Amino acid sequence: TTTQESSYTVEDDRGVEVTFESIPEKVISLQPSNTEILFELGVGDKVIGATDYDTYPEEAKEIERVSDTLTVNNERVIELNPDVIFAYSIGDDAQVKQLESVGMKVFVIKAASTIEDVYGDINQIAEVMGVEEEGQKVVETIQSKIAAVQEKTADLDEKKNVYFEISSAPDIWSIGSGTFQQELIASAGVENIYDDQQGWFSVSEEDLIHRNPEAIITTVNIEDPVKDILSRSGWNGVTAVQNKEVYYLDADIVDRPGPRIGEAVELIAKSIYPELFTE
Repeated sequence: TTTQESSYTVEDDRGVEVTFESIPEKVISLQPSNTEILFELGVGDKVIGATDYDTYPEEAKEIERVSDTLTVNNERVIELNPDVIFAYSIGDDAQVKQLESVGMKVFVIKAASTIEDVYGDINQIAEVMGVEEEGQKVVETIQSKIAAVQEKTADLDEKKNVYFEISSAPDIWSIGSGTFQQELIASAGVENIYDDQQGWFSVSEEDLIHRNPEAIITTVNIEDPVKDILSRSGWNGVTAVQNKEVYYLDADIVDRPGPRIGEAVELIAKSIYPELFTE
């Protein structure tokens, strides 16, 4: 490893050029996916502050909590005096400005809406942390995982159409085009019955029953999410319910735009097409 004599600059997702005098030693991460990326890059030991939801990998649970992802304990963040804060933007930049106004270095990563975005995030974070080669490796590993799944699903005569539930009854929500989950589903060789919708949206049960999915994936963490769907009144005519093709997948893997997206694509494909994965 070369010692960084001169300063270097990396552009964040706001288009802001953030300059570093040396490679950061103390890091705060305000988003679980970015924390996962830091660990995957081999620099997780530099993370001194994280959110309540940073549960992966196991060591992330030991890091001091400075945010519940909605509100950040700015006072504590300033006390910890990190070399960089990886912030996460879905639009509200008041917190970022507040931290910057007291001289904190904030590197903003916007919410990923594509798999390419995730590769970009990994490379940006790797560049900030001075581990570009490691970043490249992580991206290539994910790419080859996804490629292996696509090789298996390439010969399918027909893709199964699937309904993806992210919030359960009575207030049912699903995902459409322009979401990161839509990309994962498509990469797994699966058709989303709602790819004509945009973003996250509220589902009408009548419409869903009419669309009649062949399989259902839920990431809703309630007691027995599969049973919940199988026992809904009026859903017994839905093919997925009749064939009991309802699958619960871990939201932490399937909903996080981080280094486990290769596993997420694999999980989706294995659930929907188990016959392709019998080795």
